[in-house]
Amino acid sequence: MKLLNLIVNEVAITKGNWQPIPSSDLKDLEDEIFGLISTAYAPIGGHPNYRTAADVTGAEKDSDYEVIDLDDDPELDAVSVTKDKSAGKKFVAMGHDGSKAAKSSVIKHKTELLKKTGFYVEASGKLVDIFAAKGIEPIDDEDTVRAVLKGKEVEWLGDGKYKRSIGGQMHVKQLFGKPLT
Repeated sequence: MKLLNLIVNEVAITKGNWQPIPSSDLKDLEDEIFGLISTAYAPIGGHPNYRTAADVTGAEKDSDYEVIDLDDDPELDAVSVTKDKSAGKKFVAMGHDGSKAAKSSVIKHKTELLKKTGFYVEASGKLVDIFAAKGIEPIDDEDTVRAVLKGKEVEWLGDGKYKRSIGGQMHVKQLFGKPLT
């Protein structure tokens, strides 16, 4: 089978495969990436670190972006965003175009990586249930959570849950994956 390469905003994207976006190409894709993140986080009022498309190449430019195009149109369908931290690669955002295929793809991609050493994520809400259904259990060790979130003020609640301020608001979170500790 021959893979189709698409040009999306002058960036070559291989259809059907997750692909990292070099920082040199981010500017060409910032509007599209921001749109995907906005769609995914719209039900909870948006992502606290992505308020405008300029955040992709501005405040969040040190993040690593992976994208996928799944369908016949030339637009990106999903994005996964990580940052390098002392405990490994932390998932900090994701996005999708709202389609079932894109949502499924980004969750599958994330859960596959969370099973590998060096990947982790803070999650709440619906994602906690999705991870549980995929066999990804929260880290229920307060010392590990505090070590991974070193420098963050954490109120431990028990059962793997903790409260901390993100974007100026308090959130109850759980840590998933296999961070380096």
